[in-house]
Order: sequence, then C-alpha cells, then structure tokens
Amino acid sequence: MIREVKFESQDRRIKQIIAALNKHGIKDIEEANQICDAAGLDPYKTCEETQMICFENAKWAYVVGTAIALKEKAKDAVEAAEYIGEGLQAFCIPGSVADDRKVGIGHGKLGARLLSSETQCFAFLAGHESFAAAEGAIKIAQMANKSRPADKPLRCILNGLGKDAAQIISRINGFTYVQTLFDYYTGELKEVRRIAYSDGPRAAVNCYGADDVREGVAIMWKEGVDVSITGNSTNPTRFQHPVAGTYKKERILADKPYFSVASGGGTGRTLHPDNMAAGPASYGMTDTMGRMHSDAQFAGSSSVPAHVEMMGFLGIGNNPMVGCTVACAVNVDLALNKK
Repeated sequence: MIREVKFESQDRRIKQIIAALNKHGIKDIEEANQICDAAGLDPYKTCEETQMICFENAKWAYVVGTAIALKEKAKDAVEAAEYIGEGLQAFCIPGSVADDRKVGIGHGKLGARLLSSETQCFAFLAGHESFAAAEGAIKIAQMANKSRPADKPLRCILNGLGKDAAQIISRINGFTYVQTLFDYYTGELKEVRRIAYSDGPRAAVNCYGADDVREGVAIMWKEGVDVSITGNSTNPTRFQHPVAGTYKKERILADKPYFSVASGGGTGRTLHPDNMAAGPASYGMTDTMGRMHSDAQFAGSSSVPAHVEMMGFLGIGNNPMVGCTVACAVNVDLALNKK
C-alpha cells in the first residue's frame, strides 16, 4: 500500500534509520514498505490494530523492522523478532533514555524469547492497571503459537493486584478469570474458581488478581512463568517490581530459567520529585527497582504511547509493542517459510 512516509521527530531519527536499512541492502523507508507489500504483509496496519492510539513513528518502525527480516530471509519467527528489534532500535533518538537502554534491541530479544519453544509461560505483571496489557496479550494469544511447535504452545497470563479488577478485565476482553486463595500460614495457593469469558484464543489467557506480593509470587509459580514484563502504573512499588524481584531470586535458587523485563521507569518523576534531571542518568524509584531485577529494561509507560515517545522511543505502549513484535515476526515467518 502506498503511504506518505511522515512521522514524529523524523528529522532526529532518519539518519540512523537509513543507516540501519542500508546495512541490510535497503535504500530507504519507501523501499522497505515495498518489500513488505511484495510479501503480502502490512506491518503498518498490524501496529495500528494492536494499539489504535499508537503514533505514526511506531507504525513505520515496524515497517522498517519487518522489511529487514524479510530482506535477510529470517529462518524462523525467533530470528525475525531479532531483526525487527534492529529496526525498532534505529528509531531511538540519539542520546535519549531509550537509546541508552537499547530498548529496540530489548524488544526484539523479548519477542524472540516468547517465540522460542523453550519458553512456556509469559506473564504481564500488574496488567489489570492497564488495558494495554490486554492489547498485548490479545495479539500474543492470536499469533504466537502459529510459529511454535504444536505440542509446545505459549501460555500467556495477566497477574496483578485486585481480584475484582482481574474479573472485570477478563470479562471485557474474553479472558479466563482465575480466582485464587492464598494460605499465609502454609504458603499454599488454592484455585477457587475459573470462568472463561469466551471460547476463542482469548480464553487461553488466564487472568489472576492477587491480594499482595506473596500471593503474586505464588501465582507465578503456579503457572510456571519463565518470562514476564512489569508495568509501572498504579502500584509499581507495591506489587509488580517486588513480585518480579522475589520470583527471580526463588527461580535462581531453584536453578530454573526466568527472563525478567522491566517496562517503564522513565525519568522517575512520579516517585522521586527531588530527582528530575533529564536524560539517561536520571533515576527514579521505578527505574531503580527495574534495574535491580530486569534482564531487559524498557523506557516509558507500559500503556501510554506519549510517555514511551517522551523517552526517545516510539509512540506505542510497551505492552502492546510486545504483542506487535510477536505478530510481525510470526507474519514474516509465515510469509517466508509458508507454514
């Protein structure tokens, strides 16, 4: 499809975008779009469908990343995700928080991890505080298993504070609400009831509400989570970062793998009003907690496009970005390898 290539802060991004494309034998963004068209793919639209309020730069970033994966003839969705990460990284504004943290590369690595047959369960931590977690989960539920072995499907859960919130999110999005009861004396987690609010792929997403960190960690063990992403909205210091950090310690002690991603943690202005320096040297409480447990750290909000953009990256929430990366990588795999 022919579209005018125009996006936010284009003049500050274009030099490294062209360099990334040229590295892979692609002249410019227009040619990248043609490569996607020729393969029957529309990553621009895929991005728009994942989070409808995303910015133009996010849509074109996925065009660039997808074109690179197609041009390099990615052998599978895992490799495609890594190439897409290169495209996303090229959109980071030089000197920004996102550039410093190599957020684009991190998103590519997370997408690859989710598409690997070795990964069993992915958790959006504290997802109920953001509908963007649902947007990301929906795309993963719809797409991830199209490129994974049939006997090793990826399971996806939401795990956050509040049982009522979990049920509301489940009902609105067609997920399966799982109500649990944690015994603080024995440390045992019991499943009280389970309600599926649809009969399609969305029902495969289990949505949990926890009363506190201990129950949240127990839910992670119940599902065998080996990859997660935190949010940074209402309860970053009360729930998601403590759950991820505690669970990581326990997984290491049990000699089990766990890849922890910290979403958000921008400039820390919410929780550290006395620390407002700009740029990658700025630390706030959510930023600090993320650095303590994460294997990859993102920048900006798990849900709000403008906040991710403010960090020098793309105008799309980190959670829906995860879903879009997975969707585009799977589409590349299907286009190249005709599965």
